[in-house]
Amino acid sequence: MKIRLLVVSALLAIGLAACGDDAKKAEAAKAEAARLASEAKQKADEAAKKASEAVGAAAEATKEAGKDAMAATKEAGKEMVVKAADATKEAADATKEAADKAKAAVSK
Repeated sequence: MKIRLLVVSALLAIGLAACGDDAKKAEAAKAEAARLASEAKQKADEAAKKASEAVGAAAEATKEAGKDAMAATKEAGKEMVVKAADATKEAADATKEAADKAKAAVSK
């Protein structure tokens, strides 16, 4: 009877030891999965941060481009006003000259 109890105890001890190894492997796999998930989250956070920085840089570039376009439009407007004023002066001078010639022709 003692031998039978000893054999059953030995088999039970071997079974529990085998289960212990499986539990250790499962725990190690769980820890590895948690580590990989943490790394993936960290990389996703870094990617989101870089994307946010890229959006900010694009917005700043767009803002600067808008300022440049506004300045160019303003400068072109100034040039158009100067050219229009010059053209108006030339037209006035030509009109005066034509009026003087007409007046001289009438006086003869």
